[in-house]
Amino acid sequence: MFRIVTIEREYGCGGGAIAKKLAAQLGWKLWDQSLSHEIATMAQVDCAAVESRDEKVDSRLYRLTKLFLRGGWERGVPLADSQMFDADCMVKMMETVAFKISAEGNSILVGRGAPYFLRNRSDAFHVFLYAPRSEKLRRLLARGKDIREAEHLLDTVDRERMAFVKLYFHADWPTRALYHLMINTGIGDERVVLTIADAMNGMQNTKSE
Repeated sequence: MFRIVTIEREYGCGGGAIAKKLAAQLGWKLWDQSLSHEIATMAQVDCAAVESRDEKVDSRLYRLTKLFLRGGWERGVPLADSQMFDADCMVKMMETVAFKISAEGNSILVGRGAPYFLRNRSDAFHVFLYAPRSEKLRRLLARGKDIREAEHLLDTVDRERMAFVKLYFHADWPTRALYHLMINTGIGDERVVLTIADAMNGMQNTKSE
């Protein structure tokens, strides 16, 4: 039985809104912005510091400086030692949070490497959401973004996510073989939610036969 859904998404395709609707339909807990709050609490840092590291890698200059100062590469350095909150800390804490949430079950996790951390769990259902650029622009403009900002975000955010996945999981983004379902959100949020729920039920019924 599936107890966890991870949702990876292209920027602007409506992933957050769709995850919220799916959580409401299933009656499960949604972990999206609340993931940032959970990590901030663990790290004892401001939530803005966590959000600034979401699915991003630190600059090359920063990583080289860190390497020099610490005398060698140490991935996942504890916050108490590093005295700073960086991408390595973010990933290590997200891994801890992801396993904690998956143990509790009945949860939907959005982005932040969740499908990679939980890829070996048989009770996790992995979804990737995408959309044509025109659809993503439409959604961003409807949210109040101006056209220049929307274009810039579409050109940069997913590129940062690709680099994040490549560095920390040594994989391409998206890793198609990882997902049970990949959906074009241009069909509409309600249809996307129904498609995910139907696919989960179908796979669960197949497993039980």
